[in-house]
Amino acid sequence: MSATRTTGPLVLAVGIVALEFAAAVTGFVASTLLPVVAGELSARDEIGLLIAGSSLGLFVALPLASRVLRRLGARGTLAVGMAAYLGGLAVAASAQAAWMFAVGQFATGLASGLLAVFGISSAIRHLDDRVRIKVVAASSAMWILPALVGPAATLGLEHLVGWRWTLLAPVPFVLFGRLLIVRAVGGDPSSEDTPRPLGRTLLVPVGAAGVVLSTGWWPLAVIGAVVAVAGMVAILPAGTARLRPGTPAALGAMVLFAIGYFGADSLITVLITSGFRMSIGQAAIVLSAAPLGWAVTSLLTTQFASERAKKHFPAVGLGLTALGTGVLVVELAVGGSFAIVLAAWAVGGIGVGLAYPGLYIRATTASASGFTAAELATAVITAECVGQLLGRAVGGALSSTATTGGMLASYLLFTVALIAATAAATRSSAAG
Repeated sequence: MSATRTTGPLVLAVGIVALEFAAAVTGFVASTLLPVVAGELSARDEIGLLIAGSSLGLFVALPLASRVLRRLGARGTLAVGMAAYLGGLAVAASAQAAWMFAVGQFATGLASGLLAVFGISSAIRHLDDRVRIKVVAASSAMWILPALVGPAATLGLEHLVGWRWTLLAPVPFVLFGRLLIVRAVGGDPSSEDTPRPLGRTLLVPVGAAGVVLSTGWWPLAVIGAVVAVAGMVAILPAGTARLRPGTPAALGAMVLFAIGYFGADSLITVLITSGFRMSIGQAAIVLSAAPLGWAVTSLLTTQFASERAKKHFPAVGLGLTALGTGVLVVELAVGGSFAIVLAAWAVGGIGVGLAYPGLYIRATTASASGFTAAELATAVITAECVGQLLGRAVGGALSSTATTGGMLASYLLFTVALIAATAAATRSSAAG
């Protein structure tokens, strides 16, 4: 019995990290194959549809995940999630038209959202904060190898076996992670807690659909963003919009962080090539600097920093990210050098590496929020994903003009969001 209690959390932690690696592989495979898929399916004018499926599936899953967990329990939820994932990949890989590929990607996105809520809620229930913060750091590091070799390996495999079989490459990694999680928590009973009312939470996928499918028509994107935010407020704990100290402020900081950082990241190559008039090669170097800084810093600080220092990392780290983004604004205004731009974005990534693990733990502390583990897992995924959606929507709208004024305004907005995230992170350290 004691051996089971000792190995269970370890198996769960390894499973969660393995799934993050699978998510990274899946992301790089999908993004690398996108031009090939668009060409093969004669869908070069339907890129938005090809991309939208997985995002919409994720947002549909979020309001439903806690109900599925409550009704089906651990094994049932994993079975449904895996069936949807494998079925969706099969549909996408055999698609003969853009809409079929989008349907397959929708199913995989739905499964990913459902399984993500399950994995995070399992970690909240079964892993203490000390272990969870290491799992978060290790999960961040799982993006290093796919980022370095993923695109080249994907193109090589596509050349050998074609894009349809290459799309299935992440399946072994996903199955491995899911099997470990089943072994660790597969016997968990169904939750008896009553989930939050469904009603307004469904506004999240409706609003996300408006943003994702707006195809450059900004009124639909704005309406969709407003609707998605209204749904997000219904999912997040009471007091999040007011940045109430404790878990609500941490979730608010996650939203603001995602708007600022992921918005800036989505636009960085356009900024380098159009704003600073540098080469695509230089843009690729700058683009990789932040995620590498994030991953390495997360690993080092969670292993070697003192507990006292870690308490200050969320606010300090987000402050550094705001500083790095602000330097890009200044450099854009005065005409920047490659070295300064590279250093600024690397500092931004290092700041995220400092901030993210601790902020994530604060945002998923169930005892302080009154939410169940499943509801809190849904809340933290919603906070980050809706923030990303809003940040990237702003980036996409402004990058369509590719003017210096538009770039300047967008990065100024991202900097303000990160400054606000820093203030929210400071409030999150207080007792709720």
